[in-house]
Amino acid sequence: MFLNLGVMLVSVLLLCHGTCSGSGAASPDTLNDGRRNITDGQTLVSAGGSFTLGFFSPGEPSRRYVGIWFSASTDAVVWVANRDSPLNDTSGVLAIDGAGGLLLLDRSRRTAWSSSNKTTTGGTTSSSSSVEARLLESGNLVVVVRDDDEEGSGAVLWQSFDHPSNTLIAGMRLGRNPQTGANWSLRSWRSPEDPATGDCRRAMDTRGLPDCVSWRGDVKKYRTGPWNGLWFSGVPEMASYSDMFTNQVVVRPDEVAYVFNATAAAPFSRLVLSEAGVIQRLAWDSGSRVWNVFAQAPRDVCDEYAKCGAFGLCNINTASTLFCGCVEGYVPVSPAHWSMREAVAGCRRNAPLQCRDGGATTDGFAMVPGVKLPDTENATVDVSATLEGCRARCLANCSCVAYAAADIRGGGGGSGCVIWAGDIVDVRYVDKGQDLYVRLAKSELAANKKRGRSMLKILLPVTACLLVLVCVFLVWVCKFRGNRPNKDNQAKSVLGGASNQLIGDENIELPLVSFRDIVTATNDFSNENMLGQGGFGKVYKGVLEDDKEVAIKRLSKSSGQGAEEFRNEVVLIAKLQHRNLVRLLGYCIHEDERLLIYEYLPNKSLDVFIFDAASKYVLDWPTRSQIIKGVARGLLYLHQDSRLTIIHRDLKSSNILLDVDMSPKISDFGMARIFGRDQQEANTNRVVGTYGYMSPEYAMDGAFSVKSDTYSFGVLLLEIISGLKISLPHLSDFPNLLAYAWNLWNDGKPMDMVDSSIADNCSPTEVLRCIHIGLLCVQDNPYNRPLMSSVVFMLENETTTLSTPRQPVYFAHRNSEAKETGENTSSSMNNMSVTMLEGR
Repeated sequence: MFLNLGVMLVSVLLLCHGTCSGSGAASPDTLNDGRRNITDGQTLVSAGGSFTLGFFSPGEPSRRYVGIWFSASTDAVVWVANRDSPLNDTSGVLAIDGAGGLLLLDRSRRTAWSSSNKTTTGGTTSSSSSVEARLLESGNLVVVVRDDDEEGSGAVLWQSFDHPSNTLIAGMRLGRNPQTGANWSLRSWRSPEDPATGDCRRAMDTRGLPDCVSWRGDVKKYRTGPWNGLWFSGVPEMASYSDMFTNQVVVRPDEVAYVFNATAAAPFSRLVLSEAGVIQRLAWDSGSRVWNVFAQAPRDVCDEYAKCGAFGLCNINTASTLFCGCVEGYVPVSPAHWSMREAVAGCRRNAPLQCRDGGATTDGFAMVPGVKLPDTENATVDVSATLEGCRARCLANCSCVAYAAADIRGGGGGSGCVIWAGDIVDVRYVDKGQDLYVRLAKSELAANKKRGRSMLKILLPVTACLLVLVCVFLVWVCKFRGNRPNKDNQAKSVLGGASNQLIGDENIELPLVSFRDIVTATNDFSNENMLGQGGFGKVYKGVLEDDKEVAIKRLSKSSGQGAEEFRNEVVLIAKLQHRNLVRLLGYCIHEDERLLIYEYLPNKSLDVFIFDAASKYVLDWPTRSQIIKGVARGLLYLHQDSRLTIIHRDLKSSNILLDVDMSPKISDFGMARIFGRDQQEANTNRVVGTYGYMSPEYAMDGAFSVKSDTYSFGVLLLEIISGLKISLPHLSDFPNLLAYAWNLWNDGKPMDMVDSSIADNCSPTEVLRCIHIGLLCVQDNPYNRPLMSSVVFMLENETTTLSTPRQPVYFAHRNSEAKETGENTSSSMNNMSVTMLEGR
């Protein structure tokens, strides 16, 4: 008995020594001689709580992995240790080995993964008593030599940042060490449930200028374009979120790498390479607890690598030619293939060059403006050269076919020199693109100059005539204003006032059109010229003196839209330029009259088609899908991509106009509001807009944000698919389209709501996805609704997984139709009640 007690006592002492000796209890973020290992179910948590390391199972519960994830979002895994060697049960142990490395042991104490199998950052191995592993607040797991004076400050022996999985977070590198050959690249997961190494890879190409490239197997699929000192030349939108994330390309003898860092107020962010090879920048919305898509690539067909072949040029706005053309001076290699929309063979030079190395040449250069620069894999780069020196160098080399600036910092034409001596591939037009100078024969340059001279012969007399007309017009205006001295003051009183502070910029770059010209253009506002009317007033078709067809909105004095709404239209929309926003061409102020002149869109508004029994057949499913995506892109521009953050507040089918190609254009900005970049929400005592399209928080409490427009978009999307108005007076069981859509969704019969005119010819998969997105947009809680950036991404990427929509609320109106309101909140609430949908 005493012998047994003695053995037990020795065992307890040994256990105590094993767990309590050394430096004492370890920190929750550290493994050292105070805490030797963690087992399945235990974790390390970074000092600030941002990251957690532990065991997890993304798919099959019996397959266990060690990884690091965001503590706020456990499914956002940023690093996996044993991605290709999962454990088969929960008996795994992560420990520091005797040589100071990390080991992952299975049930039989066999090594499933070891940090010693990976390239170390530097330093030498030490005994386990002098090293520790720590999960830093950056998300980096490091093994360091412990410094007795300052714990954890010694040399780094190994770090997880050197061995990325499929995710890049702030502080990580994408690139390589030219001296050691070490490579930091992303490798996709095999599937969302399997973190094993997939087929897709994201790496830095350091030949030529640094360029981030996506591969599937050995096939190059997409590249960002070379770094130009400010951004990758094919991704100018990087500048749009520079206030949150700083982007940098480091070029040193021991490192060529891309790294991004977050500013102090920025949300969590990650770059993820999907199983399909799509790279997404995701940002964490702590309010709604979802990851919003900030950007993704490839974005469109022109991002497909070398889509148009050698010397081809891709233009996303030319779908009629399948987006491909040739750079100036080149023609298709195979016209027959191009006629069949197969452009991969590319283009060939139209006229031979006249050049001999070391001798004179008659060649010259034509500028191709605003493009993503070609692949620089085989290009020659000299960052110290001037652009003019680059031109001379290219001209002296008969093999040189094009040149461009390597760095656009500092303005002007840029500096540095990139010279292409072979084919140029993967060129496309982009916003804020660079200038590419392509070498052409003298005959091609002469032809180009001849075309220019021909244009000058036409333009010079036309310009002279226009100048004369402008002078006559200015004299007439001065005389007219002299006869009407109060007109300027009147305009200033309408456009001025305290509301001017909302914009902060009073430069109105729109013509002030005379009321007399408008009366003439509309045939004195005849009924034959009237295009339609709404609560704001009537819209007329007009023809100005230059035979330009326009649409003229005449604000009704009883519309409730006064100086503020009129000013919004004149000052705000004039600053917006997007293919999915209507263009304002001018305005008029005459006594009590306020008129707006827009571009004329022959197909009127969307509601004319989708709610009409005969006209709805004009809109087949591809056209409706195009309209849905176009409206989404227009809203995204308002919310994020313009220099202002603008909330529309009255998005509805009658405010979506259609051009000759049935492309949508958002109109009517009288109720729009501007937000500051950091502003999340605003409140008003004057609720304006249209019931049914209003979000619950806005209709009830006057609170509005970008998510208010998301809600309106969701309603509009469901209307486009169903051909039904938001109010459904003919369906007694469903007084609201949201109620109808939700109950069909809940019953597993969402296709029953699809408009009969498209039901037989639409793509069920696409339609179901759109219904799903529509229900996500109309969720009651604004934090649960997606941002429009996420909506656009979900619409354009069918493989993206969608979250489960929650039950929405709907408004039951005393009157059958959705109504516009300019009333204050308290009186408006007398006309409506809010009802939670009951699932059936």
